[in-house]
Amino acid sequence: MKKYIFYLLIIALLFPIPVIAQEDFVDSTGELQEEYAKGIVLDVLSEELDMEIGAGLISDQQLLEIEITSGPFRGQVFTTENVTSDNPAYDLWLSKGDKVLLYIEALDGKFINGYVMDFARDTVLYLLIALFILSLLVIGRMQGFKAVFTLGFTLLFIAKFMLPMLFKGYNPVLLALLTGVVVTAFTLLIIGGVTKKSFAAIIGTGGGLLIAAVISIIVGKVTNLRGLSGEEAQMLLYIPQEIQFDFQGLLFAGIMIGALGAVMDVSISIASAMEEIRTVAQRLSFKELFKSGMNVGKDVMGTMSNTLILAYTGTSIPLLLLMMAYEQPFIKLINMDFLATELVRALSGSIGLILAIPITAFVAAILMRPKAKDTRDTLANKEISY
Repeated sequence: MKKYIFYLLIIALLFPIPVIAQEDFVDSTGELQEEYAKGIVLDVLSEELDMEIGAGLISDQQLLEIEITSGPFRGQVFTTENVTSDNPAYDLWLSKGDKVLLYIEALDGKFINGYVMDFARDTVLYLLIALFILSLLVIGRMQGFKAVFTLGFTLLFIAKFMLPMLFKGYNPVLLALLTGVVVTAFTLLIIGGVTKKSFAAIIGTGGGLLIAAVISIIVGKVTNLRGLSGEEAQMLLYIPQEIQFDFQGLLFAGIMIGALGAVMDVSISIASAMEEIRTVAQRLSFKELFKSGMNVGKDVMGTMSNTLILAYTGTSIPLLLLMMAYEQPFIKLINMDFLATELVRALSGSIGLILAIPITAFVAAILMRPKAKDTRDTLANKEISY
């Protein structure tokens, strides 16, 4: 019972309940203050469709009555316009009862105006997170507690160590390697305990991750990948802090972190299977243990390689459809920076995953092989039984 209470406290610390800041506006500055808050659409007062706004442009417009539901102006009701720009990526068309994110302007602590920024999605996302944690706890029980605990540590380590260090301009590849090693060791030692299988899985994961890093760096350098194929990376060029990021390094770091979970999964699966085999058949030699581990790894390899490839493909579906729509020649597509980046990302991680299998099997076979004394005792017991 004490263990459950301990893990519950840890989970509460790692996953604090989000609270929207309730800061009061400073009255003495006389400057326009800005804040974000949540609100709800009380009513749609009017709608005008197909309005001519000049230069041949057409727009739709709504007049909304909105109540602020969070922040220092909670309970305030105001009206605002919602104008579309004929761009589905940015346009919102609202109905009564919709929960929205508001941008609020105030002067000397008094509400001036409010605008709709987007739909409010946080409550549903928090419920989804709660369902995920509940599923782990109900199905996994104590192992579920440990899984939530290690997940919280992983997120905390990335948010509080890796990202701030990247923001200061430190080497992304070294930071990703360090993060991978720390997260792997912490996760596997908590989940599997201080056992031979955990140490074998840690070494296997580290080896696979290092291989993925080396391959991605070599291929990335040879193919002149710049790490700027994504819009987010390009936006980093213009942040106000003017940090000189190593964009190639960020690409390689992303490949390593993206592959970490799958490589870790393969390594612990093989090590756990070998430990069970060793428990049942204690006389197995190093060669037999290694062969058993490789057989398990071959079965896992196919599905986990698919996992990585499909994960990257899933995020690239709009890109793939775009390529189909414009029917570009293959020689042009295969040499484009963004496509080459995605291929290197998927294949480097998959190769690291595949090569983690023999590394884990080899290390586990060494750690779990029968000692000479155990072998003699087993043979002696067998002779006595006859």
